[in-house]
Amino acid sequence: MSNMTVRVKVPASTANLGPGFDTLGMAFQLYSTITMRFAEKTEIRLIGEELQELPVDKTNLVYEVAAGLFAKANLPEPELYIEIETEAPLTRGLGSSASAIVGALAGANALAGEPFTRDQLFEMASRLEGHPDNVGASVFGGFVVAAMPQDESQPIPYATFPVPKTLKTLVVIPDYWLATHKARGVLPEVYTKADVIYNVGHSSLLVAALAQGRLDLLASAMQDRMHQPYRAPLVPGLAEMLAEATAHGALGAALSGAGPTTLFFYENEQQEKELRSFIAAVMARHELSYKLMELLIDEQGVQIETV
Repeated sequence: MSNMTVRVKVPASTANLGPGFDTLGMAFQLYSTITMRFAEKTEIRLIGEELQELPVDKTNLVYEVAAGLFAKANLPEPELYIEIETEAPLTRGLGSSASAIVGALAGANALAGEPFTRDQLFEMASRLEGHPDNVGASVFGGFVVAAMPQDESQPIPYATFPVPKTLKTLVVIPDYWLATHKARGVLPEVYTKADVIYNVGHSSLLVAALAQGRLDLLASAMQDRMHQPYRAPLVPGLAEMLAEATAHGALGAALSGAGPTTLFFYENEQQEKELRSFIAAVMARHELSYKLMELLIDEQGVQIETV
């Protein structure tokens, strides 16, 4: 049993960006840090108020995922000391479960002597999370496009590229949480052909716009008919913010993941000023308290250091 300590820094992420449902992700400079080492007996330490509801025994997601990696590598179940700290709010649509899964896999992989590649960790994380968008962003950083194959034995194809340097992000995090299963539960099982064509077109345009730095296309490219219209009733103010943000300084707007966080892209201070007052007015009308954060894009993905 080595006495190595592994520290893993994992970026938070947003998924979907409007039309790219379960396929598009982007990483932010907002981090979860997981410290891990072998121990006589498993101990889990949670730092910060955000995490206090989480279990501190072997049912903790980080431990479960780490132990799963050891099992996959045909190694005995480990006893671990795990310390978890996060800057990202939980269950608000910024990929907190994806960050935890990616951090647990990366940390356990380092302790186990790196039996798996980064691509294999991405595959494991995607299968555990059920979709590759948030985990892809947390693993690779930047902007990630990925598609889940129907056949579990197939590799998960993905492409990643850096985001245009001038793109800035403002996120509005309301003071309530929204369970992902609830936000998924309101979605229809079947879509019309027109809505499917609409989303394929807009999602494709969004990828092209970000790849070519065509920020002028974001307002139209980020339109969606697959999930945002159905989730809007669960997120007060969302319908107005999505409909009107581009008239108030935003380059584009989207629900972040399953919500309730909403994200706005902008480039300059004037746009930011307009956006802030627009958001304040909408939230005041709905009598909601919230937190505004400016987020920068993370281009590095998960970072692992051994001590």
